[in-house]
Amino acid sequence: MDLMCDERQSDSPFVERIWRSQSEQAASFISMAESHWSIVVTRYLGRSTLTVRGPETRATPAEGHADAEFIGIQFKPGAFMPDLPAKMIMDRRDTNLPEAGDNSFWLHGSAWQFPDFENADTFVDRLVRDGSLVRDPVVENVLQGEPVETSLRTVQRRFLQATGLTHGDFYQIERARYATALLKEGVPILDTVYRTGYFDQPHLTRSLKRFIGLAPAQIIDQRRAELLSFLYKTGPF
Repeated sequence: MDLMCDERQSDSPFVERIWRSQSEQAASFISMAESHWSIVVTRYLGRSTLTVRGPETRATPAEGHADAEFIGIQFKPGAFMPDLPAKMIMDRRDTNLPEAGDNSFWLHGSAWQFPDFENADTFVDRLVRDGSLVRDPVVENVLQGEPVETSLRTVQRRFLQATGLTHGDFYQIERARYATALLKEGVPILDTVYRTGYFDQPHLTRSLKRFIGLAPAQIIDQRRAELLSFLYKTGPF
């Protein structure tokens, strides 16, 4: 079975979802491409670590610890930390913020309590008030197909600055993850090709191998040995 997590929605305009998970045993898995960045608190061997994880532009192998607990805050496109822009932390160049105590970390010279699954929204609100988290509305406008009153070059620059990705890369990753979700739900391969807008099955296969790390037939094979990272609840992109 692929890696699983519990998730909930948030009322914050900065947050896509809040999730939590626990590993029972050490395991190798495939970390799928991801268009969003996240803050993740890991509790392992009695210590807590807060990690800022950036987007991932391709599937890569990864390792998981046994008996570890994870709390994650995944942010909406356009939200970013000015001091840790996505381009600095993407493709597994994660940043751990320094520990201040058993249950706190340092940020801008102050000790912050680690967030948990219940108070993550309050934690995000504090980040916003502190100026550590901002949002560029241009990104949301672009993704929703709304007009933007600025030049195309400026839009492209701001989209890349806020997300670490071009609009095209963002779209390709989201499409591959949605196709994976459909296949895991039992949608036939050719129907998945049609519903996600790929040219044909070979086009789908190339995309999934790059962004997910598996071909369509491997994704639907319940006997396969390879584990996939979290595939959040998703709908049409």
